Amino acid sequence: MGAANEIVAIVDAQNNVVGAAPRWEMRANRLIHRSTYILVFNPEGALYVQKRTMTKDVFPGYYDPATGGVVLAGENYEESAMRELAEEMGIRHVPLIRLSDFYFADERTQVWGGAFSCVYDGPLSLQAEEVESVSLMTMDEIFQRAQTEQFTPDGLYVVQRYREERKQQP
Repeated sequence: MGAANEIVAIVDAQNNVVGAAPRWEMRANRLIHRSTYILVFNPEGALYVQKRTMTKDVFPGYYDPATGGVVLAGENYEESAMRELAEEMGIRHVPLIRLSDFYFADERTQVWGGAFSCVYDGPLSLQAEEVESVSLMTMDEIFQRAQTEQFTPDGLYVVQRYREERKQQP
């Protein structure tokens, strides 16, 4: 079928499912959709950061501190997160911690995100069509490198929210 023809859940401004559309149509018309964002930490607290392939439909070649992707029609956030972890990184059967839901929009996308985190320390099997490489980076390194290198804006937003929420906890 190909990624461009995957059928994506389309939502309204309140995150209610209102339909479905092929990914290409969602991108072309900047339709509000759902995506998952999984912060994958190693046991020392560094994040697995993906370098996206140049063939990605949005943010090609960018670094992405969150594994994840669009929620397909008929999926919930948890199902999508587990599918994306397995597809992109080869990570299976890892417990996910639900962080939060959020809305993010820029000139390219409008998305309701479901954010998760997990800790993983094992082999990776990267999806060649989507992930060029993976590096471990601390949050400080991510924000430092984002000053001179291209990182996905929604991925940076998720990492920033995670960092701020951790500072507010007792």
